[in-house]
Amino acid sequence: MKKTILTAPIKLSLIGLLLNLTFISQSRAASTSDALIDKLEQKGVLTAAEAKELRAESEAEDTNLVNQLPAAKWKLADSIKSIGLFGDVRLRYEYRGVDNPGPVSGASGDTYRRERFRYALRVGMRGDLTDNFNYGLRLETSANPRSPWVTFADDTGKSSTSPLSGTPSDKSSDGINVGQIFIGWKPQAWYEMTVGKMPMPLYTTPMVWDTDINPEGAFEKFKYSVGDFDWFADFGQFDYQDPTAASAFPSSDTFVLAWQLGGVLNLNRDMWFKMAPVLYSYTGLGNPPAAGATPNPNSPYFPFVGQGNTNGLNGAYNQAGINDLLVLDVPLEFDFKIHNTPLGTLQARLFGDFAYNFYGDDRAREAFKTGGPVAFPGLSSAATGQDKAYQVGFGIGSEGPVYGPAQGLVYGTTSKKNTWEARFYWQHIEQYALDVNLIDSDFFEGRGNLEGFYSAFAYGITDAIIGTVRYGYATPIEGNLGTGGSNLDIPGINPIRNYNLVQMDLTWRF
Repeated sequence: MKKTILTAPIKLSLIGLLLNLTFISQSRAASTSDALIDKLEQKGVLTAAEAKELRAESEAEDTNLVNQLPAAKWKLADSIKSIGLFGDVRLRYEYRGVDNPGPVSGASGDTYRRERFRYALRVGMRGDLTDNFNYGLRLETSANPRSPWVTFADDTGKSSTSPLSGTPSDKSSDGINVGQIFIGWKPQAWYEMTVGKMPMPLYTTPMVWDTDINPEGAFEKFKYSVGDFDWFADFGQFDYQDPTAASAFPSSDTFVLAWQLGGVLNLNRDMWFKMAPVLYSYTGLGNPPAAGATPNPNSPYFPFVGQGNTNGLNGAYNQAGINDLLVLDVPLEFDFKIHNTPLGTLQARLFGDFAYNFYGDDRAREAFKTGGPVAFPGLSSAATGQDKAYQVGFGIGSEGPVYGPAQGLVYGTTSKKNTWEARFYWQHIEQYALDVNLIDSDFFEGRGNLEGFYSAFAYGITDAIIGTVRYGYATPIEGNLGTGGSNLDIPGINPIRNYNLVQMDLTWRF
């Protein structure tokens, strides 16, 4: 075969044409041209002198093209290195159904059924600043900290006595709220910190933290790799409640503090194991109520009472108390790939979570002392031993997407056409094991003393559109206790029995 020899002028012309095409297709990015020239020089296609000449020509052409562009309408501060838009639009059909031991407002007999169409919008911007800082801001519908969802036609102009009052398609229930606002700093590869209202930075599961909750405060992360083991240490100081009375910050604020130490063991390129125990404690609870005094339901120290009969005691006795909580939580997962299946290579996960409240028995005794037999029909003493929670599950899906406790197609954090994911787990939360103000408000209704299963399937219809179906079912663990906690979706019913939840979502992710 005859070998073609290119003279220097011809070679420079051809390479120049290639660089121009690359330059145009990459939005005239000079860094792309430089990288290509460097690669050609390394492979001996270009001499050092030819590479230098091409760099000069590329730089001159870049300057010329920039000068031809119209003046920018928006002028960004020099401190902003990058800015990106992100978010999602979700539409949902939802059914929630529970059994209740007696008639309550809004229920028929011993049942409560609620069907509705809903929407949620989350839109934000994030990017990098100079000197290793980054930022984020996200707006979302609904002021509920555990849900951005808004119900179609569920507006304040209507009432139970006048359900048809108001104007069709009223907007009085719709609004925009700040969901995230934070600044991060990463001065070294092994250290970073964040302050503000931030995406959940801990490795945790919906059993302990609702995926819609964005903690507020400060967070620090240390990480280091040794061979096949990547370890990390996380520390969170999250402001839980700011009292309405005169404040002596930070001593009078209630904080939840988190200490987490975990790691990832990379067994091989297709298999890895992750575990990250975390300890949660609470500060700034104030003083417990005096003996014989009626507790203040608005106090964070207010005892958590397992209520047996909704009509037997004020519902406030079963809500937001966070006294006697020192929780050790151990989330973990084992990820592996399955090759040569009819569906191609699949990613699979065995995952779980275990939590234990060291003060669970004290919590139970305080609840029984406050509520007494009126709140606990059938019990002659405190229900001790109700201090554990656990979750065990399995997930499988297409190769490629990032999966995790709150990541994957079923959570809408990733999308690609024709990818899919299925996820299942069993969950068990005893009455005095966790902070019911934080646990997931969907599965299972943000309540304690419930156990049951969760299932979900999601499919990437396009690179941006995801279809998802979820189903969950739960029943009480201890029949003499209520299902502690509260949620705006099904208010005033306690205990919850035979809980059913169906959700069908259509998500546009951008």
